[in-house]
Amino acid sequence: MDDAARTVNGSVRVGSSADRANPPGKGERLADWADGRLGIYGLAKANMRKVFPDHWSFMLGEVCLYSFLILILTGIYLTLFFEPSGAEVVYHGSYEPMNGIIMTKAYESTLHISFDVRGGLLIRQIHHWAALVFVAGMLVHMMRVFFTGAFRKPREVNWLFGWTLLFLAILTGLTGYSLPDDLLSGTGVRFADGAILSIPIVGSYISFFLFGGEFPGHDIISRFFPIHVLLLPGIMLGLVVAHLILVFYHKHTQYPGPGHDQKSVVGMPFLPVYMAKAGGFFFLTFGILAIIGAVATINPVWAFGPYRPDLVTTGAQPDWYLGFSEGLIRVMPGWEINAWGHTLELGVFIPFSVFPLFLLAIGVYPFIEAWITGDRREHHILDRPRNTPVRTGLGVAWLSVYFVLLIGGGNDIVATHLNLSINSITWFVRISVFVVPVLAFVTTKRICLGLQRRDRDKVLHGRETGLIKLLPHGEYIEVHEPLGQGSLFVLTQHEQNPPYEIGPQEDANGVRRKVTLVQRMRASLAKGMYGPDTHVPKPTREEYKELTSGDHH
Repeated sequence: MDDAARTVNGSVRVGSSADRANPPGKGERLADWADGRLGIYGLAKANMRKVFPDHWSFMLGEVCLYSFLILILTGIYLTLFFEPSGAEVVYHGSYEPMNGIIMTKAYESTLHISFDVRGGLLIRQIHHWAALVFVAGMLVHMMRVFFTGAFRKPREVNWLFGWTLLFLAILTGLTGYSLPDDLLSGTGVRFADGAILSIPIVGSYISFFLFGGEFPGHDIISRFFPIHVLLLPGIMLGLVVAHLILVFYHKHTQYPGPGHDQKSVVGMPFLPVYMAKAGGFFFLTFGILAIIGAVATINPVWAFGPYRPDLVTTGAQPDWYLGFSEGLIRVMPGWEINAWGHTLELGVFIPFSVFPLFLLAIGVYPFIEAWITGDRREHHILDRPRNTPVRTGLGVAWLSVYFVLLIGGGNDIVATHLNLSINSITWFVRISVFVVPVLAFVTTKRICLGLQRRDRDKVLHGRETGLIKLLPHGEYIEVHEPLGQGSLFVLTQHEQNPPYEIGPQEDANGVRRKVTLVQRMRASLAKGMYGPDTHVPKPTREEYKELTSGDHH
């Protein structure tokens, strides 16, 4: 009921629209109508002034969002001119070197977009660069979430949303990469077909179903097109919306600092400050991608030519986010098993199986850590990576595996550019894929412990000023400046809870307790992740008072 209809004791209520000199405008009436049916005012009041912390690392998620929006905008434009057909035609267009060559309509329309459509090549390149930035932004954003422990309760589901977005982005990139039907993308599709064929028993059936017959078939482009344009982007758009809703619902995480606790957030309101900054950052991202697309050529399909099954591009490389999967294939020995009239191609099937296992390990890690710690509390304050050296070491080890395999995926390029033997590079990668992650983990853990010792020393002795003072008895000392309360809080606010332990093997009556294998495994993992060797004890209040009181400072 609106104000004009509300009465008190039979009279019009004071302050109603009936008392106004002028009736409400159309916009106000529309707002009242929408609020009465959708509750927009209450929703806006609760969320538009929501506070978001201000830190540069939080912009990584915004880069992902804005790149995704740019992908949608540029993709809609390209869809208007692209023809997803595998039918063969003879090219007669403005690109003279290709005239008279047989190609698919998909490749012909790609050349048409690049050379005849106004701004077509620019939009193509912005689209491709935005895809690379989108995946890179998601990977770096997830690493930030991983290293700071932002995936802990209540954000495990949001971590899964982000993990699914990363997986779908890789699939979307693969399907979009294959649409132009040039020689480079066709080589990538052949690579995918070989991986599918390595699946025991059902591999050939899946390949025939996907390609509509023997590779390369005539249906793959027309099937990839709706998947790339409608199915995967639609699912991703829904996940992005759900991800943002959960960010609003759970409130934003924040780094430790004065006034930062589990119940409050220190930062700027969503409206107008955060929205103004976000809008400017969107146009900045769009502008940078436009400049890159204008000056840096990427995927010049006219230089590769149309795809032919009997040809392979020299130096064929996938986009960087799929490079490690090709590295797995290239460095794997060519093992195979022939039995009962069937061939099991282990040299392809094992790497093809390891690839999803890598992604699965990333997705389930929050639940594994929660099971190891047994922590059921909500966490809204982020960890400093140095205070969780095992988790940080695992993240760096995973990244080291990725970069080693990326070298393996481009072993031919590395060999030609550095004048090295391709066999030497392959063996280097085969050994490094087992050795480098261990070295990276151990080194990272030692660095984290060293930083913890440095923090402890700064808390107890203050910050070095570089000033040397001569004492009356002839001793030279360096003057240390005591830390402020804010810095002391940041360096000492983290928890150092004892890890999970099985406890005594016998109870008070001498009866031996039953300890399951799962409990033993959990205790071992907890000790390895949070035991005494994984942290430097924080300075106690007594130690701090002893060193900072009287003549001891």
